[in-house]
This record gives sequence, structure tokens and C-alpha cells, in this order.
Amino acid sequence: MEDLYQESDQRSETSEYLDRIMSQITLPGSIFLALIAIFPAIAVKLLDVQQGWALFFGGTSLLIMVGVAIDTVQQVNSYLLNRHYDGLMKTGKKP
Repeated sequence: MEDLYQESDQRSETSEYLDRIMSQITLPGSIFLALIAIFPAIAVKLLDVQQGWALFFGGTSLLIMVGVAIDTVQQVNSYLLNRHYDGLMKTGKKP
């Protein structure tokens, strides 16, 4: 019965730890997204950039470009990792 209590206590500590980390990540992430969303307006006012540039590189399009770039990098890493493991499997000893 004591083992069950220890496992429950460990789950509670893990849950609290993950909750704290997620809370710490969420605030800076939301501030970053807000800055990206208002970046075109700031660029037009402060940097004297044309309105067309601001619309082309607007907050939404920047978020989409970053998302696509991150997804592409993850797919390339996954492909290379899979290929690496396939290479290890082929060179291993057969029973």
C-alpha cells in the first residue's frame, strides 16, 4: 500500500512541475505572438516603411512562415533520424 502512495505522490509532484513550467512558458510566448502581430504597424510608423510591405510581411504571414519553417526542419530531422536507424538495422548481425 505504501508503494501506491509513493507513486501517487510522484505523479502529483510531476503534475505540479509540468504545470509550473507550462505557466512560465505561456506568458513569454503570448507576449512574443502579440509583438509579431503588431510588428507591421510599428514598422510603418517608426521605420517609415510602405504600407504594402507591412501587409505582405504582416503578423499572420510571419506566423505562417515560421510555422512552416519549423515543420520543415522537424520533418527533415525525422527523415534523417529514420534513415540513420535504418542504416544501423541493416549493418547489424543477423541471428
